[in-house]
Amino acid sequence: MFPFRVRTTGILFAGAALAGSGVLAAPSAQAVSGVRYVTPGQSVQAAVDAAGSGGTVVLAPGTYPGDVSITRSGVRLIGPRTGRAEIVPGTNASCGGYGICVFGSSGNLLTNVRIDGVTVTGFAKTGVMGRYTDGFTVTGVRSRGNGEHGIGEEFSVRGVFTGNTAQDNAQSGLFVGDATAAKGTKVAGNSASGNRIGVHIRRGRDLGVTANTLTGNCAGVFVVGDSSSPVAGDLDITGNRIVENNRYCPPNPRIAYIQGSGIVLTGAQQVRITGNTITGNQGASPMSGGIVMAPSISGAPTSFQTVVGNTVRNNAPADLAERDPRGSGNRYLGNSCARSEPAVTC
Repeated sequence: MFPFRVRTTGILFAGAALAGSGVLAAPSAQAVSGVRYVTPGQSVQAAVDAAGSGGTVVLAPGTYPGDVSITRSGVRLIGPRTGRAEIVPGTNASCGGYGICVFGSSGNLLTNVRIDGVTVTGFAKTGVMGRYTDGFTVTGVRSRGNGEHGIGEEFSVRGVFTGNTAQDNAQSGLFVGDATAAKGTKVAGNSASGNRIGVHIRRGRDLGVTANTLTGNCAGVFVVGDSSSPVAGDLDITGNRIVENNRYCPPNPRIAYIQGSGIVLTGAQQVRITGNTITGNQGASPMSGGIVMAPSISGAPTSFQTVVGNTVRNNAPADLAERDPRGSGNRYLGNSCARSEPAVTC
């Protein structure tokens, strides 16, 4: 029997009974007490569809070609405790280029869907994406080499993204977007490297970015308020390690090139940046530096931020930088830094 992440006693006993009877080797995924077990060569999508609302699908180590579409609340897709269950592109294309897609609708949010301990590699769009969800949880997932984001949610509330690794994705490692009030979404304890942006918040409010390790991206954290109403912000960036995000990412029609950026706020307001370590982010972009207040294409001012108790060192051209001429009311207290624009902020 392969090792499971599911630790409920009843499930483990059921799994042991299956293993002893040889059922796990059957040609189709099997169900025991509402749980479906899948081995390589079987269809993850078929197991998810059969599990229904509130069902659990547990994957054995191995490779699973084809994307996975989840359209019911309460579904759990869980990888093995040891070894790797890797989802890669295949003939199944239910998600339209996404690896795992959890898509509700504006009038029907999918609730309490959980993705745990799988690897998602090489999809044209985002590796794991929730859209119109409530309480979408992604933990222990490795998402790498995808054409958009590694892991993300949009038009969603109360998401939980913890303990994941997002590597070498073309856009963001972790993305929260297009939610005017994300209502407590947590992005915590993740690692992101080799992406365009480590953690990207777009038009989001009321969420936390905490204790992540972000290194080797073009930018560590990017908070974008590219709409003047409502204004992005009222969120916390706390206790992150943001080091040497010095990759070069070319410009696009909406933004200049990105390189050497620790935390960038553009058009956001009332962001609280506290207790972070931000070092060695160096470049010559308009957004290069440790913590940068940049102008927004929307014209919304980058204002009323609180920057307290951060270690911001060896960033270039500045550790702290005010570059939005419309910005005002930003406060800097108790930061360890050496260079700032203007000089009075350090």
